[in-house]
Amino acid sequence: MQIGRLDHVNVRTSQLDNMIDWYTNILGMKKGVRPNFSFPGAWMYSGEDAVVHLVQVDGDPGSGSEIPLKLEHFALAASGREVFEARLRDAGEKFEILEISDFGITQYNVWDPDGNHIHIDFT
Repeated sequence: MQIGRLDHVNVRTSQLDNMIDWYTNILGMKKGVRPNFSFPGAWMYSGEDAVVHLVQVDGDPGSGSEIPLKLEHFALAASGREVFEARLRDAGEKFEILEISDFGITQYNVWDPDGNHIHIDFT
């Protein structure tokens, strides 16, 4: 057996609507088809792929990167760096840019409404 690529990330949230809006408006994903599970949630698509699975839970919506986590971040490769940066600035989103010159990558570090750290990689 050999692992191919990461299929999706599952994110628990107590503010499902805000998270759907953020992943739509900031990351440009679209809410798409999802199995009829017994719990609320949303699958956020990039093209034909359900990349982020959001699951509604009860609890504190503010818990995230301000406390020690086992999963520190997840990363997504992207194109259209200038458009993305303009979207972040127009929305007043906090972000940090890191140049990884050894690999020819520019990372945009962003945080969703629950504080989950995501970096968007541009070559």
